[in-house]
Amino acid sequence: MAKPLSDDQITDELSELSGWSHKNDKLTKEFGFDNFRDAIAFINRIAFEAEEQVHHPEIFNVYNTVNISLSTHDAGGKVTEKDVKLAKTIESLFNN
Repeated sequence: MAKPLSDDQITDELSELSGWSHKNDKLTKEFGFDNFRDAIAFINRIAFEAEEQVHHPEIFNVYNTVNISLSTHDAGGKVTEKDVKLAKTIESLFNN
């Protein structure tokens, strides 16, 4: 079972993740795009990376906005290193 990170560890990790926040035991971020097509393309890229990491985010999309939430189910819905790793991956996809 994955070990939850402490609040201090999460705060340290968030210093490297621009725009991400820690709310309700999840790492969250909203991403904006020029249009629906770009938003869905981003979601598709996330899907492939998440499947590789065997860690799947909560994704919510309306038109050109994508909201991502990350927590680890086998850690009781808390934030773990798995979430931080996927958040960093998602950031790299967004910035490319």
